[in-house]
Amino acid sequence: MTPIELYYWPTPNGWKITIALEEMALPYEVKLVNIGKGEQFEPGFLKIAPNNRMPAIVDPDGPDGASISVFESGAILQYLARKSGMLYGEGERDRVAVEQWLMWQMGGLGPMAGQAHHFLRYAPRLDPPQDLPYAKDRYRAEVARLYGVMDRRLAEAEFLSGDFYSIADIACYGWATLWEGQEQTLDDKPNLARWLDTLGARAAVQRGMAVGAEKRKNVADDKDAQKVLFRR
Repeated sequence: MTPIELYYWPTPNGWKITIALEEMALPYEVKLVNIGKGEQFEPGFLKIAPNNRMPAIVDPDGPDGASISVFESGAILQYLARKSGMLYGEGERDRVAVEQWLMWQMGGLGPMAGQAHHFLRYAPRLDPPQDLPYAKDRYRAEVARLYGVMDRRLAEAEFLSGDFYSIADIACYGWATLWEGQEQTLDDKPNLARWLDTLGARAAVQRGMAVGAEKRKNVADDKDAQKVLFRR
């Protein structure tokens, strides 16, 4: 099998795909896209990911044996699950369960946690500082609400989609591991804490999280990266 080309940087959205590829034992080749240097805006990458966001993949062994490129992390997870026949449950009811929690992450947890990180960690250290109490309170509270949703779900099921591990869990994991940076607590969320421990103990999750880890740094201390990422 020809390796899948993975356009990647070690962020919560990037981790989704490295974890999935490791879980599915699909061969892949990492092509780093340094978002702090603006490599996501290069013409070659934009042909694959027109929204100038990573991750993206190119699978030389796509449908009907022809190469295919896929952007958007949720769409990539669905593609890889169909390709491998793994982590998507069995039957239509399972797939519906997986997809509703995957869409919940794409439309809720990811964007809201991302905004929390921005206004709590990065905005106050911009030049000039943007320390906005309303924004900080709003996104901190919304992330807390979303983690409450997860905790209640995980009180009744081992994983988000039910009694089976799926791409929905993978999609949420990277964001949820950063709960401290989002100024959250797990003291009142024992089921979420249990789920984080369960996933974190998986060898494939550990390998996926380790990809490019040495490249990860605090954007709050990198003024040049801020100019690229926040257009300042």
